[in-house]
Amino acid sequence: MCFLQGYVFVDRDGKHFRHILNWLRDGVVASLSDSECSELMREAEYYQLLGLVDGITEFLNRKKDGEEMDTELTRTDIIKCAQSEKVRLRGVNLSGLDLSKLDLSYVDFSFACLKNVFFSRANLQCAKFRDVDAENTIFHNAILRECEFTGANLRGALLAGANLQSANLQDACLIDCSFCGADLRSAHLQTADLTNANLEGANLEGANLKGAKLHNANLKGANLQRAYLRHVNLRDTHLEGAKLDGANLLGAIR
Repeated sequence: MCFLQGYVFVDRDGKHFRHILNWLRDGVVASLSDSECSELMREAEYYQLLGLVDGITEFLNRKKDGEEMDTELTRTDIIKCAQSEKVRLRGVNLSGLDLSKLDLSYVDFSFACLKNVFFSRANLQCAKFRDVDAENTIFHNAILRECEFTGANLRGALLAGANLQSANLQDACLIDCSFCGADLRSAHLQTADLTNANLEGANLEGANLKGAKLHNANLKGANLQRAYLRHVNLRDTHLEGAKLDGANLLGAIR
């Protein structure tokens, strides 16, 4: 956002801005498709409209309650499973479920289909997401410390405000993901694809980004102190206000 001679210029896609204005006027969330809701969610997160984020979540939950889901388990089933030790949900289809605010720490979701799942504010510490398909999944403000996402597809996922300290995201598809304000200290991001990812204000102190793809990634105001950025192409990234003190930039393209 910038100001030019009395005008305000917002460098965002204007497709859903009318829905944001309408919500500001009357508090009503527009009836949109799941993909459009995911896009509007990212816009609401960018403008820090937490009320709109909650409203979209409630709208999608109501919508899904009235639809027949192809998931193999329900939220109630997951709650019952979580009460057992060494919970394994490997390879199951949980697409579209609302699993927000649950304690799912140490659960093994490897190879599962988790498209459009709501994990907002859930405790997922040390959970395994190896090779999952979690496209457009919502991890807003979730606890994801020491989680394993090796090879996962998280395209378009919302991880704003999430705690990803020491998480393993090696080889993960993170295209179009939002990590705005996320805690990624000491995270493993080697060879991850962060094309078009929003990392504005994220804390990447000590993170390993060796070989990561950062084409058109937004790193404005991000903390990259002591991050490992050797041989990373930073030429097409947005680094305004980013902290690079002590970062390993040997061979990096800037």
